[in-house]
Amino acid sequence: MLKTITRIPVAHYSNLKERKGFSIKIDQVEIALFKLSNGKIFALENRSPYSNGGVLSKGIISGEYLYCPVYDLKISLADGKILDSDSDKVRTFKVEIKEDIVFIVL
Repeated sequence: MLKTITRIPVAHYSNLKERKGFSIKIDQVEIALFKLSNGKIFALENRSPYSNGGVLSKGIISGEYLYCPVYDLKISLADGKILDSDSDKVRTFKVEIKEDIVFIVL
């Protein structure tokens, strides 16, 4: 069985500000994009893994980690894992960049 890959254009790379979250919505899922100082782009589901945790696009970036604005959780942008937790994580999305367009790959 073949799996269909969908690339959805979501932003212009040059318009994204470094170390500042940007949110978009695809279907019913809100996604936060982050552009790091080194130029890498990461995409996470834009909600804390805990209730009343707020939106992650408002969090603070440090290196390749994001700090949840409500719970101060340290979340890896690369894989969504929460430091000091064995099982909790945030959903991540694959990102591709082609000719200044940022795509989310589903």
